[in-house]
Amino acid sequence: MSETNWYVVHTYSGYENKVKANIEKTIENRNLEDQILEVTVPMEMVVEVKNGAKKSVLKKMFPGYVLVNMVMNDDTWYVVRNTRGVTGFVGPGSKPVPLTEEEMKPLGINKTSNGIVIHDFKVGDMVMVTGGVWESTVGKIKNINDGKQIITINVDMFGRETPVELSFLEVKRL
Repeated sequence: MSETNWYVVHTYSGYENKVKANIEKTIENRNLEDQILEVTVPMEMVVEVKNGAKKSVLKKMFPGYVLVNMVMNDDTWYVVRNTRGVTGFVGPGSKPVPLTEEEMKPLGINKTSNGIVIHDFKVGDMVMVTGGVWESTVGKIKNINDGKQIITINVDMFGRETPVELSFLEVKRL
């Protein structure tokens, strides 16, 4: 398997989540799970003040951009570049430039081995969510999907156990 890198894809403003969904659907339809590993729209929690009330909301860190962890070849380039809503890759001309280690650190993206996040989670481990909507939530790992780099934990919502999928990068073991 060739080396994977993170690439920045420019999209029409406001189409980031739609582009993410379209790329993920194409990955599934064309069986490219081993070449395009992850598509993400970086979000951050921001406190807004409206009418004197503070409210925490998720905002896009980079409106108009989507990050893609993939093996760069003609097929993957074509799939991503020709997704509806994508205007191109970030880089000179038509040559995509991968993110460097220094550029990835502020985004919370850890060093990976061949594109795979190295983890030591096991089913049954207790973890705490470190970011996003479920921040500070504690749960027990019910399932681990190494291919998609996600874990499933159960959280208590309205008095019921509800499964929630989270990226390996969003949790830490207790």
